[in-house]
Amino acid sequence: MFNKEDYTKILDRARKKRNNNVYIRYLLIGAVVALVIGLVILVSSLVKDRTSGDDGPGQEVARTVEEPATVEITVDEEALRQSEEARLEQERQEKEAADRQAVVDAYANLGMVQVSGYLNVRRSPDSRGDIIGKMQENSVCDILDQEGDWYHIRSGQVEGYISSQYVITGEEARALALEQVKLRAVVTGDTVNIRQTPEINPENIVAQALFDERYEVVDQQEGWVQTTSGYISSDFVEVKYALNEARKMDLKAMAINQYNNLLISKVTSYLNIRSSPKDEGNANIIGKLPGKAAAAILGTEEGWYKIHSGNITGYVSTDSQFTATGQEAIDLAMESASLMAIVNTDKLNVRTSPTTEATIWTQISKEERYPVMEQMDGWVQIELDGGDEDELSDGAYISTRDNNVEVRYALAEAIKFSPLEELANQQASRRNQIVNFALQYVGNPYVWGGTSLTRGADCSGFVQSVMRNFGINLPRTSREQAKVGRAINSSEMRPGDLIFYANSSGTINHVAMYIGNGQIVHAASRRSGIRISTWNYRSPARIRNVID
Repeated sequence: MFNKEDYTKILDRARKKRNNNVYIRYLLIGAVVALVIGLVILVSSLVKDRTSGDDGPGQEVARTVEEPATVEITVDEEALRQSEEARLEQERQEKEAADRQAVVDAYANLGMVQVSGYLNVRRSPDSRGDIIGKMQENSVCDILDQEGDWYHIRSGQVEGYISSQYVITGEEARALALEQVKLRAVVTGDTVNIRQTPEINPENIVAQALFDERYEVVDQQEGWVQTTSGYISSDFVEVKYALNEARKMDLKAMAINQYNNLLISKVTSYLNIRSSPKDEGNANIIGKLPGKAAAAILGTEEGWYKIHSGNITGYVSTDSQFTATGQEAIDLAMESASLMAIVNTDKLNVRTSPTTEATIWTQISKEERYPVMEQMDGWVQIELDGGDEDELSDGAYISTRDNNVEVRYALAEAIKFSPLEELANQQASRRNQIVNFALQYVGNPYVWGGTSLTRGADCSGFVQSVMRNFGINLPRTSREQAKVGRAINSSEMRPGDLIFYANSSGTINHVAMYIGNGQIVHAASRRSGIRISTWNYRSPARIRNVID
């Protein structure tokens, strides 16, 4: 049995146990509340961090409770464009590299010139050989052979010899050549104008380019290629990757270089060429050397040079007042060499303007060299003669496109001529006297409107004054003179007959006197003066006998 004291103890223990349980329960409730509050604070912090864009340490945790995002894939067109451009540029560079390599590979045995200025290309392996071309630094060639210290080479349009000491070869040359392959304008015409500006203007021509010469390209525009030397019509060049090659020698120097041991006539009119080394008066004259004309000296005999000029071989005096040799001859030749049109076909059409649609108003002969007044692309304007009614002659244009004419610097050469003998036949003798009288004034000046045989005359004034000396009176102008006497054809011509030529409109405006041997004497032009020409240097319009 429990006593009162025991029962009291049991009640105390029960009361304490109950209090302890209540305390534990409150502790547990507090802990749960604290945990909930902590979770709320944590979630609020994560939401705030996500909204502000910060990459807080709990971001990945927060994302795990978000709904899965929808990913949208977009194409970057700019990146694609840049990628395509890069691909095309790579292809372009690869093709350019292949083109450059092909240029170098085209030379079987490549040699490259390394010299300051120019290296001369000579006709023979000799330092005194004729110079036929020049090679600039870094120009290339194909080496064909070697003769001692000389390479036999071909470069562009030049084949000759160059000193081997200025040339590198082998892989060294090929590597350097690859660096020198550039976009160049390669000339496709015989003689093409280089202009200061990209326009057709006679005053802006700065130089002429020859066939196959190469000029580094600066720019290209419609109809024109700008090079380091000026503008060239795109019709006469091919633009491509190329190396520089030899160029033909300076045009004036080339004209002089055609003569071995050069001689130049110093007379103002004509120097007689004789068949033998002695003066026999008119008996042994076989030709005449015009003033400043050139010849090659073949040999020397006492007081005489044996020369060759044109189609004539004969003798001229060694007197220094008549002839120049050595450096004096070279200097005179450089001063007098002029641009001429040299016809290489029997007859060549002359047109009134530089187009194939223009009227053909005369033809010229290959027997003459015609002074060039102006060069155009594909055309050249030549001087024919001076009329007696117009101070300036008509425009006379010939095409250079068909290779029927060579335009180059040249010197005058000898012409075939023999004085007419005084014949027993009175009529023939009179004709010969008239011709020989007229020939005294060859070399005197042409003056438009003039009638003086010494101070100057135009074509009709010259003929009128000569005939007057023999009692034959003629009208003043060629057009009126062409009505005098009787008409004859070319097979009937005799010395002293008059040959008339027409201008582009068909009007007679020039007259000459036939002197025999297919030649005429006439007051030709301001540039030429009174001179001897072939009778058909251009197509005659009329022939008249005014003597009989």
